[in-house]
Amino acid sequence: MEYVQSVVDFLKNKYPSDPVFHQAIQEVLGTLQPLLAREPKYAANKILERITEPERIISFRVEWVDDKGEIQVNRGYRVQYNSALGPYKGGLRFHPSVNLGILKFLGFEQIFKNSLTGLAIGGAKGGSDFDPKGKSDKEVMRFCQAFMNELYRHIGATIDVPAGDIGVGGREIGYLYGQYKKLTRLFDGVLTGKNPLFGGSLARKEATGFGVVYFAQNMMQSAGNSLEGKTCVVSGAGNVAIYCVDKLHQLGAKPVTVSDSRGMIHHASGINLEALQQVKEVERAPLSRYAELCPDAKYTPASEYPAGRNAIWSVPCDAAFPCATQNELNLEDAKTLISNGCRCVSEGANMPATLDAAHAFIEAGVLYGPAKAANAGGVATSQLEMAQNASMQKWTFATVDNQLKQIMANIHKAADETAKEFGQPGNLLMGANIAGFRKVADAMIEQGVC
Repeated sequence: MEYVQSVVDFLKNKYPSDPVFHQAIQEVLGTLQPLLAREPKYAANKILERITEPERIISFRVEWVDDKGEIQVNRGYRVQYNSALGPYKGGLRFHPSVNLGILKFLGFEQIFKNSLTGLAIGGAKGGSDFDPKGKSDKEVMRFCQAFMNELYRHIGATIDVPAGDIGVGGREIGYLYGQYKKLTRLFDGVLTGKNPLFGGSLARKEATGFGVVYFAQNMMQSAGNSLEGKTCVVSGAGNVAIYCVDKLHQLGAKPVTVSDSRGMIHHASGINLEALQQVKEVERAPLSRYAELCPDAKYTPASEYPAGRNAIWSVPCDAAFPCATQNELNLEDAKTLISNGCRCVSEGANMPATLDAAHAFIEAGVLYGPAKAANAGGVATSQLEMAQNASMQKWTFATVDNQLKQIMANIHKAADETAKEFGQPGNLLMGANIAGFRKVADAMIEQGVC
């Protein structure tokens, strides 16, 4: 469609150094063509031009002092992308790879992910090129305090509510919240993923990992199947991957892999959750340590992977859960998974499959849950944390988990029904994109040009 292509070309020319942002734009806009052809109001109101441009981009210097007494300098960002449905909502990522292009991609995806939850939250993303790996708790604390010294000016419980992401877990959220509270003298729900001791929600830590499995179970059930007894491969070894493994065990599946930046574990008898949590949550150690605790597991260092490939995707499985990072699963990986009998892919990371890999899954009839649908459980539960903070209540783990389970079922239903509406049953990539976009776009039209 000429309208879509003109917007894509314009953005590529305007932001030539943001390839992952271009990828996200193409992935979403390319699936919207049936809706745009049916509803000329979106072109008439220049919605694509407006929705692809962030409402606000905040960039700032972060100065902090390390344990040696030396001054360190990092760059901090907050991309407040779209507030048509509610306050900005999206995580903070601390990782050396963070730049504005990556945060624009993540923030753009967040708009539609948050829309799909059915909750009143807009889209945003932020972070820094700071690397918490190898840093002491005090260094992380000093960095977080310095980061919040600027960020606090731009956030609030009904303005912008950040959460965690890669490199930002409970420890970092605690330090960020403590500094926010000191600067503003407010005890409110401005950050989610907090410790339950000071306003955090039970089940928030588990939510993204649990949600990606709930979404997979919904896909399997729609095909007359289930996850019970299925062999599953999981990438990553952070929060999402750990609780993906946890929920897979609970549903009777057998997760057999996890990975980090240094290598991967293949544990044919099933990943030992306690050992994984000991290594990653307690010791914060490389996965090679897991092989020491579980001698029957095989550890493969990343240096031994085939060139340009992730060795995890060569492990035969019934279902795959990419939970590490963007573009970790390419076309060749997809072909390998398909030829090895994988029938379900549920994305726990943000855009972990390249666009051609996603299309390969769809064309092969693999049940494919795109990230904006499958990993929306984390942000959904963050909004539930906001609701608890606003009412000064604390819900039980079961209450939150049951709501999460229902939200994931609702997201699957919306994506599935929308795909059928536009003549492509089973294409949840199209269904999720159109369902998420339509709600935001209609709200933008109703609110006028402002």
